[in-house]
Amino acid sequence: MQALRQRVKADRIAQRIEELAKCSTTERGVTRLSFTKESETANGLVAGWMREAGMSVRRDELNNIIGRYEGNQPDAPALLIGSHLDSVIEAGKYDGILGVIAGIEVVQTLFENGIRPKHPIEVIGFCDEEGTRFHTTLLGSRAIAGDLQEEDLQAKDAAGITLAEAMKEIGLDPANYRLAARDPKTLLGYLELHIEQGPVLEQMNQACGVVSGIAGQSRYQFRVEGLAGHAGTVPVPMRKDALVGTAEMIQAIERIALQYENLVATVGKLSVSPGASNVIPGLVEGTLDIRSINNETRLAALNRILEECKSICERRGLACEFSKVMESPAVPCSSRFIEAISSVLEERNMKSVQIVSGAGHDAMAVAGITEIGMIFVRCKDGLSHHPDEFATTEDMGMGASVLLDVVLKLTS
Repeated sequence: MQALRQRVKADRIAQRIEELAKCSTTERGVTRLSFTKESETANGLVAGWMREAGMSVRRDELNNIIGRYEGNQPDAPALLIGSHLDSVIEAGKYDGILGVIAGIEVVQTLFENGIRPKHPIEVIGFCDEEGTRFHTTLLGSRAIAGDLQEEDLQAKDAAGITLAEAMKEIGLDPANYRLAARDPKTLLGYLELHIEQGPVLEQMNQACGVVSGIAGQSRYQFRVEGLAGHAGTVPVPMRKDALVGTAEMIQAIERIALQYENLVATVGKLSVSPGASNVIPGLVEGTLDIRSINNETRLAALNRILEECKSICERRGLACEFSKVMESPAVPCSSRFIEAISSVLEERNMKSVQIVSGAGHDAMAVAGITEIGMIFVRCKDGLSHHPDEFATTEDMGMGASVLLDVVLKLTS
């Protein structure tokens, strides 16, 4: 195993990531939305590298790119390795991409050294995890998990194009989306390698860590309605200022969130109307995002926040309405996979630090049909979803080596 891991080619990983970064509609960062010319070009590159690594390649019914490396027992359940190939607007180069390219590198290392494990290995480049184009996340992995719904096909992008229409444009029949679903009996498990998107590993001065689980999310839109008025003539005590009320709500959200361990709460977007310097704000619309690895904690904090916001608005004579956008429970990683990854980290003289992922990943959807495990790789300043997102070639090589060792433990 020691000799084999030394043959992982970190420079090849870095070079391929650079090539994929060119598949972008923007010069600043990477903008590669699903079912576009840029995503099709990226899929072509990935498919070519999969074939170079000794895999057969297919595109499934939702445009996930899947490479399969047969094992000594082709009928044995397959180990899946994957991540996504789409991006947010002006993203970095590594989010999602590193997991796909590292998976290919693991298989290519096995192939170049004539090694066939017992179990087949499949590397998946998921078509749409971010939800940037159609505002519906985890499209590719939900299809594989059998959780995609017919109504998802009618989700529209900013130009009014539906997912179904976008699929047709690249030669897919949206009526066949259910055929992408995988039979759990044919799967050994799922591994995903990803940049951490946080600061823990950098603070520890360690290249890799093991993910213990993915935080659950509660996402809401809210609307606070007061009364617009002249900024110069309405006395402050008599105002029904929607923005001032929202500001107090945001402070309450922060105060409540600080009272819970392993919980975060974010008001990430606000829209103020009428939006004039000499008019008292009469309407504020915004978003609330709450996450925790503990579902009971998240729901308890959410209920307190909703009650407190309602109380603030009643006291100020404001109308307040919260509408649920998404409710996603926390997803624990498999204890068996955590132990396998932890043992490899210790063999590599690293601490088996367990990190909760506050960000969502394709693993969340795949967990519905098989065991999951995740490996984090250190990224500079914990920065992600930004053009300055960065992971060193050495750390990417270490991550691929850890992934290789885990794959051998699970498939031999």
